[in-house]
Formats: sequence, C-alpha cells, structure tokens
Amino acid sequence: MTLSESLPMTEPAADHAGIDLAAFPHDFAWGTATSAYQIEGAVDEDGRAPSIWDTFTRVPGAIDGGHTGDTACDHYHRWPEDIALMRQLGTNAYRLSVAWPRVLPGGDGPANAKGLDFYDRLVDGLLAAGIEPSVTLYHWDLPQTLQDRGGWPERATAEHFAAYAALVARRLGDRVTQWATLNEPLCSAWIGHLEGKMAPGRTDLTAAVRTSYHLLLGHGLATQAIRAAAPGARIGIVNNLSTVEPATDSDADRAAARRMDGHVNRWWLDPVHGRGFPADMREVYAVDLPERPGDLAAIAAPLDWTGLNYYFPQVVTADPAGPAPFARQIERPGVPRTGMDWEVDADGLETLIMRLTEEYGARRIHITENGSSYPDTVAPDGSVHDPERTAYLTAHLAACARAARRGAPVAGYYAWSLLDNFEWAYGYDKRFGLVHVDYATQRRTVKSSGRRYAGIIAAHRSG
Repeated sequence: MTLSESLPMTEPAADHAGIDLAAFPHDFAWGTATSAYQIEGAVDEDGRAPSIWDTFTRVPGAIDGGHTGDTACDHYHRWPEDIALMRQLGTNAYRLSVAWPRVLPGGDGPANAKGLDFYDRLVDGLLAAGIEPSVTLYHWDLPQTLQDRGGWPERATAEHFAAYAALVARRLGDRVTQWATLNEPLCSAWIGHLEGKMAPGRTDLTAAVRTSYHLLLGHGLATQAIRAAAPGARIGIVNNLSTVEPATDSDADRAAARRMDGHVNRWWLDPVHGRGFPADMREVYAVDLPERPGDLAAIAAPLDWTGLNYYFPQVVTADPAGPAPFARQIERPGVPRTGMDWEVDADGLETLIMRLTEEYGARRIHITENGSSYPDTVAPDGSVHDPERTAYLTAHLAACARAARRGAPVAGYYAWSLLDNFEWAYGYDKRFGLVHVDYATQRRTVKSSGRRYAGIIAAHRSG
C-alpha cells in the first residue's frame, strides 16, 4: 500500500495542528533525514568496502537481535520509490549522507566510480522531483581500512576526511549547495570510543578525547576543501544537543550539570565558534589535546548554517565514581517517554534554538534531526496509526515556530526519519520513520505521522 493508493494525503482537520506556521519563512526547508548505513544496504555491491559499522555489527552481543545493515531498507536499489514517497509527503528537502567506503573504499587513494555514480543518480533524481539535497559527508561509517590504521584518534584520518570531502564536492558541487561535514561527532567520540556502545566499540578516554579533537579538525579541514572545490557551497556541522538541568539544587548536582553541559554541548560548540576547547572540560578529561599551530583557526572556519539534532533533555546528578564527566542522567517519574525510554520535552528544542541564536550567534539554523521511536502496529487494513509520534512531531514543530517568532533564524526542519531503518545498536527493533518498512518485503507504508506532516507542509504553502 502507498499513500496515494489508499490513504488521504493529509489530515485536513489538523493541518495547522496549533503550529504558528506564519512564523516560518516562505522558503522554509520541509525535509526528512536518513543516513547511508541505516538505509542503503548493498554493503558489498559495486565496489563498496566495509566500514567500522560492518565490522561492529559482527561483534557478538553488540547489536540487539544480532542485526546488521547488510540490507537495511534496500535504498541503494529502491531510491526512486523513496523519492516518490518524499514527493507524496510534499517535502522540498532531503538530508542524506554519503558512504565514505562506497566512494573511497580504501579511505584514500582511487575513487570508486560506481559509488560516485550512485550519488549522482540520487542527487539528479531529487532535483528532478523538486527536492533539495542536503549532503552529510560523515554519518559514522569510517572505512575499516582507516580504522585499521588507527582511526579517528590519529591526525591522518582528519586529513583523509578533507581529501574525501573535496572528492565528493568536486563531483556533486555543481548541483548540491548545502553540505554538512559531520553528523553528531559526540556519538563518534564519546559513545564509540568512551562508552563502547557504537562503532568502533572502544572504552578509552584518551582515545575518545583525541577522536573528538580530530573530528573537529576534520570538520575544519573539510570546510576549507569543500569551499575550494565548490565555491557556492553552504557549509555547516550537525551536533546533537540537550538541555541539561541538575536533579537537585545541591552544589554537587549543579556542578555535575555544568560538566554534562560541557560534555554534550560546549565541547562541540565552543571550538567551531572560535572559543577554543572549554578549559573546565580539559581539566575534567585531563587528556592532552594533540594541538598544532593553526588548528583552532581551521576548526573555527565560518559556518553558513548550524545543524541541530534534538531528541531529549538531560536531568543529571553527580556520579564521582563513574566515567568522565562524572555525572549521570536520571529518570524522572511521571514524565512522558518514547519507545527509546527518552524523555519528551518539546520546550527543550525551543531553548536550544534560542541558545544557538543568542549565545553562539547562529546565522541560519536547520533542525537536521528530530523524531521519536514508538512500537508500531500495522492494522488489518494495512494502515499504521501512530498517535504518539504524531503528537511528538506536532509539539516539536510548534516549538520551532515559537523560536522563530522570537527571532531565531530557523530555516528548516528535517524529520527523523523518512523510513524505519537500522537503528544502530538497537537493530531493527526501534522505529523512527514517518514511513513504515516491512523489512521482510521492503513494503513502505506512510504512517499517520507522515500524513500529519504532509498536512502541515501543505498548510504552510497555502498560507
């Protein structure tokens, strides 16, 4: 079943859904977002080499259900169908990522023509459908060959990343204008190298801090490389941010909240805005940064836009015996939570947008990811009703509108995600899509949340 065959295009009674749509500019980017490893599949086709996620999914117990991204949503073969879904939703923007090991299987060296050809076709198909591609160059899938040479803890990986960025920008930069260097470097550094819950699965604070540094250096070097290869490029970086509050008014919890804010927010925002790495967090980590003259200036290359991924707030308490930053998140009773067990707090999105605007002077803000996972059931008639996800979407768009009305330069919203997909360490058991995917048949079904999104988009355009 597809949207056009048996579902109404929108939900007319709820088109505005309490959202101040007039607060958004007329050229607002209404988008959806995905990432290569989560949807493409075809991991060993047409010259693609393994990434660290192909390796990590083979580690016993690393992924729920023992799942892998080998097939995922088969987007590599079904991309025309997925573009058709975007058109039916009425979106005018799509955030995708390029798989580094698909276009440079060795991490550096010769390019893979078939890999580049795939992204050529995808970009051309999007443009033909009236959908602007927003390309993210790194969404966590480091070529395994570079991991074998030391990975992100090594400076050479940042330099290889810049060369890869230049290659892709030369190929697609005549048609793609919006670029993101990195997606959520926090996850690559802290979850992948400190907590060990994501690829490459390390638990080493020194490696994690070095990784964080080289990721941001790679961002700066790639920004320079993209601008040289595609002078009209608009370049940003995507960070996942959280509001952070202390669990109590105690001095210990307030200090813990300050450290957690440094860990998840300031460590990533301050350097790219020319403030350097926060001194208080350097003391917390107590790891020497691999600094060289000129690095901080490269990291602080001017941004054309800022990407904000937001999912949940954090309420924290001191945890002196735990790992850095010696703070841990607590669960507040009675607070709504998603299927990921994440707190729901739409007001936090407004707070973060205003912080980027007022504290960091963001010129343009794109909400590059925002969404929720809930268990979905396919009804006997083939429909998928997801009222909780629909409410989440509506509330967070309303928060964006409130921030825009307060003067924040909110330029776009990319719902996470277009499709149910491989949700990293959670495998296929967590669903974030506006479109349901039956993984056995690859059948796509637009959910009620997708219809709500379509209605909101249509209402904005008609206004």
